[in-house]
Amino acid sequence: MPVLFFDPGQMTARLDLETPQEVPDGQGGAVLGWTVAASIWARIEPVSTQVTEEASAETGRITHRIWLRFRSDIAAGQRLRKGGRIFRVKLVQDPDETQRYLVCQCEEDAR
Repeated sequence: MPVLFFDPGQMTARLDLETPQEVPDGQGGAVLGWTVAASIWARIEPVSTQVTEEASAETGRITHRIWLRFRSDIAAGQRLRKGGRIFRVKLVQDPDETQRYLVCQCEEDAR
């Protein structure tokens, strides 16, 4: 597999990596909360948009490809946050298997 060239100077977005954490609700159950695990630099590339109708209202979903430096602690089910924007991580891959970069396939809800 050829080595991928990528300019790390294009990583201009500062994102928070958040991991899910169950917090007891005091009644024997749990509520899903999010904890910031790290703050990282990344490149966000919009990939596609999809407009759907839910409960007689139009909503949208935007997919993104987010590039970042290799980390072994990123997995599907986590999320990346940039201010009020939340990117749900669906898939994580090492594009050229050299452990230099990761590409996260993410979804963002359009509001």
